[in-house]
Amino acid sequence: MSRAAIRGRLALGWWLHLLLALGPLALLMTWAAHREALPQLATPLFVAGLVSMFVTLPLFRRYKHALIATGKALDSPDEGGAWLVLARTRRLAAIGASLPAWIGALAVFTDLSGVALILLGLTSLIILCLYRIPRQLG
Repeated sequence: MSRAAIRGRLALGWWLHLLLALGPLALLMTWAAHREALPQLATPLFVAGLVSMFVTLPLFRRYKHALIATGKALDSPDEGGAWLVLARTRRLAAIGASLPAWIGALAVFTDLSGVALILLGLTSLIILCLYRIPRQLG
């Protein structure tokens, strides 16, 4: 597979990760009835969403090292394996980056305000932007 095809597949995967991260939050904010089943969980869920950002720190470090290794492996026999390791590392990191939005989706059923829910979604979006493949690689 050519380098351009791999980059295209990784770019498509990034958009899929974005959809899977923000989709549940957007759908629940739009169509879910705000039942406020457990209003006492609003603040703990918001704090848990913010704390979940720190899950991405070791994941980003692994992604950064995989990115550097892929850059060094370009035009060598190890290039294909380096791209696979990069894709696997980014997939795991994207799951970690999705945690704030997913916790926000759970918090829709509490009395957490819309502003806080949007902040949790934006947190996931910004972290996911860190996992785009840079143009210099390829």
